[in-house]
Amino acid sequence: MNWAVFALGFWGVAWWINLRLAKMPRSRVTSFAIPALFGITLLVLWEGAVRGFGVNPVLLPAPSAIAVRFATSIPILWTDFAQTFIKGALSGYLIGCGAAFLTAIAVDRSPFLQKGLLPVGNFVAALPIIGMAPILVMWFGFDWQSKSAVVVVMVFFPMLVNTVQGLQASDHMQRDLMHTYGASYPQALMRLRLPAAMPFVFNGLKICTTLALIGAIVAEFFGSPIKGMGFRISTEVGRLALDMVWAEIAVAALAGSAFYGCVAMIEKAVTFWHPSQRRG
Repeated sequence: MNWAVFALGFWGVAWWINLRLAKMPRSRVTSFAIPALFGITLLVLWEGAVRGFGVNPVLLPAPSAIAVRFATSIPILWTDFAQTFIKGALSGYLIGCGAAFLTAIAVDRSPFLQKGLLPVGNFVAALPIIGMAPILVMWFGFDWQSKSAVVVVMVFFPMLVNTVQGLQASDHMQRDLMHTYGASYPQALMRLRLPAAMPFVFNGLKICTTLALIGAIVAEFFGSPIKGMGFRISTEVGRLALDMVWAEIAVAALAGSAFYGCVAMIEKAVTFWHPSQRRG
């Protein structure tokens, strides 16, 4: 079988189907089917190119080879996932975003912190993670605690900046009205400013889902126990086992997408009133 010809034929049929689906009224079925079919088409093209042109599997393994390696390495992949995502990325995400949220409330309350902390935050946020990671690994050790610390540094200031902007989203007339009613700062915060800030807060939370996983994986390149996604990727690259590297990349992509999707679902439930959550 000429895999390249088959892949091009499949691409043509899938393109025609997607054009038809795109013209249909928007629904949950079409919203899922169009990107799913597009993704399957990319995999078929990838498979056809590798098999049809005889690409060296060391340079680019076929999706079928990656799938076989994935299926036969589930215990290893799960161990790496638990080490990197659950222990490192998720713990750092919760600590960093929680601390940033509380700090944002303090910054909103204090003009001194607004003028002093935020410029420092912009400076720290610009520091390259490739330089900070080895320092934090030396400080906190080679286990998941150092990876969590790297994630905290990466997510803290993006979350802080978004939350501070959100707390300032309510206009002056609304704040003056709350003041006229004799509302204290905690009352105005809970009943006006935090609800108005929720779209900004969740925007920061969604940005940090990606940063957390990237930070945890990169930190493992600079020292970790004999498990973890970053450790496995660096080790298997040295052994030229690219199918295992792609399997780890697939796990990271699935975990990151699921993490982002969970935060987006919570956002939809909390900010159902916001125009961005309305259909049509």
